Amino acid sequence: AAEAELRGAGVETRLTVDGERPTGTCVVLVGPDGERSMVPDPGANDRLAEGDLPDDVLVEGAHLHLTGYSLVRKGSRAAAHAAIEGARKRGMSVSVDPSSAALLSPAFLDELSGVGLLLPNAEEAAVLSGEEDAQRAALALARRVPEVVVTLGPSGALWTDGTRISRIDGERVASPIDTTGAGDAFAAGFLVARLSGADPEGCLRAGCRLAAVAVRTPGARPR
Repeated sequence: AAEAELRGAGVETRLTVDGERPTGTCVVLVGPDGERSMVPDPGANDRLAEGDLPDDVLVEGAHLHLTGYSLVRKGSRAAAHAAIEGARKRGMSVSVDPSSAALLSPAFLDELSGVGLLLPNAEEAAVLSGEEDAQRAALALARRVPEVVVTLGPSGALWTDGTRISRIDGERVASPIDTTGAGDAFAAGFLVARLSGADPEGCLRAGCRLAAVAVRTPGARPR
């Protein structure tokens, strides 16, 4: 059912079925202000293995984007590292979204060898860097990863390569309904703009524009 829905939305899928564990599940709790908390159960995702990775999608000029869940969890970590290594060998760019501040520690940064872009939100950036201020956090993280983008919710987002900094305000949304998927939407907008040749500010604007669509929509998918 999940694959059919993805294919119906035009997403090419490469799925491996685990005969023992259930499909991963995430319970999302949304408050009256639209902010959400998540309770994830990885299910079969925690048994992602290197042999499950499709060779035909690791091609020069493409981009690999990973969730932090794949690097935090022991079951999928080796496969995630193999994907990063394979992508770098083929000249692909690689980005990681840390995924959940609750699962992170500064040791997570040791898992990012070969990653060119890190996309934490402000809370995740603070946990990883030890800096509460988002800009200082981004600059600290840029000493470990070449480029860092920190999302700031309604306040927008910022980008740095450790030397230059670009920051923009978020698009105003009068009555956000549900922030579920906003970070993923931002990453999608940012990365598509980046792969299309946009500069950092243009990428930030594209990400914020798509995130604003997400917070106006119940659930994680536009309808």
